Amino acid sequence: MLVVSVVALMSFMGVLTETSMNVTFPTLMHQFGVSLGTVQWVTAGYLLTAALVMLTSAYMKRRFTNRQLFATGAILFALGDVICGAAPAFWVLLAGRLVQAGCVGLCTPLMVNIILDVVPRAKLGTYIGMANLIILIAPALGPTFGGAVAAFADWRMIFWSTLPLALLLLVVGLKVIRQYTNTERYAFDWGRFAVLACALVALIVGLNAAGSGGWVTLAGLLVVSAAMFAWFYRLSRHPRRALFSLDVFKQPAFLYSFLPYILLQFANVGINFLLPNYVQDVFAASALIGGLILLPGSLFNGFGQPVYGWMLDRFGGPLPLYLGDGLFTVALVAFAVAGQRLGVLGVTIAYLVFAIGRSMAFGNAVAFGLKHLEKGLQNDANALYNTGQQVAGAVGTTVLALLMGAVSRPGYTHAQNVAAGSTIAFGLLVAIGLLNAFLFSRLFAKTQD
Repeated sequence: MLVVSVVALMSFMGVLTETSMNVTFPTLMHQFGVSLGTVQWVTAGYLLTAALVMLTSAYMKRRFTNRQLFATGAILFALGDVICGAAPAFWVLLAGRLVQAGCVGLCTPLMVNIILDVVPRAKLGTYIGMANLIILIAPALGPTFGGAVAAFADWRMIFWSTLPLALLLLVVGLKVIRQYTNTERYAFDWGRFAVLACALVALIVGLNAAGSGGWVTLAGLLVVSAAMFAWFYRLSRHPRRALFSLDVFKQPAFLYSFLPYILLQFANVGINFLLPNYVQDVFAASALIGGLILLPGSLFNGFGQPVYGWMLDRFGGPLPLYLGDGLFTVALVAFAVAGQRLGVLGVTIAYLVFAIGRSMAFGNAVAFGLKHLEKGLQNDANALYNTGQQVAGAVGTTVLALLMGAVSRPGYTHAQNVAAGSTIAFGLLVAIGLLNAFLFSRLFAKTQD
């Protein structure tokens, strides 16, 4: 658990700086003279780069030692801290964030792979939950940390203050991390990786273009993305070099846990963007209140992880997955049906129920899927879980932002238009909750758990 904690803390640092930067956007726009669409790449570019690195994690695990992967991740984070902290221009800051994304891209899959190496299947839920506890506290603390640093010092201190801890974790990690499986030398499939990277980049850039009204650009890039995905599938039918195996999609335990997992992440990241803006626009709440409404749910999201994982190990999959999805869906129905009548307190309580349900189903979907996969496919599955999570998060924010601003009725106030658009977004998320219930039923039918 010490080894897992050190690796998880490194991932925690990456997520902390990511969520901290979100509250500094107005300051960055003013200081560097860039638009909101440009400054959003501090987050979108970070998530996309992390996703691309995570794609390689199955190969990395078999090719390099745990210590080498952790050291590389820690060094990338520290180097990114220095670049961002000293950035004289926005593009230097963005470059530093892309470098830092390599830390999360390497350390998050490594954390789970180490657990898979040493933990018995019967205890996977508990240990994955304990590791997720460390990582998932970061989104709860990030906005508060970033806001406090920006208010009392300078946004650059977000990076300078985390640099000493990153170096300390590097030293400790080099002492305690061990190797539990053999490594082997084999060639990396750069061709398939490049095609898949182009598909993901086209998808994310297209969705971001839609946010600023670039619908023609969106349509064109979606066509490019679809073509690249099709090409990748064709190349993957008879691969000659290593990346990850698509055979994992033939396993029902993976397919019917992966789909709910990415849909839950889509909903989570999207609603975390939507609700703070919703209470400010609809209820005229302050920005501080907009951030605080997420705090109770975010804390339960993180601190509840070991309990939710224990539920999986003790009672099996149906209880935590059905219960979690049920709470998730009930909260979203409340938002869709009575959103404008809930008030700030009602939104806070509904989000708390949403967060408990989402996190109960989210971590356990992965743990349940990994429990029912052969050892030889677990690293490939882990790479895809992590990549899917990052991509779904980036897509979720963009799609829910578009729906939130989709209504512009004559005679409506701004608050009424935002409320109407948000109701559409909530309705989409309710549909996701119902779809996940079906997917979980297929998962249990196929695995007989």
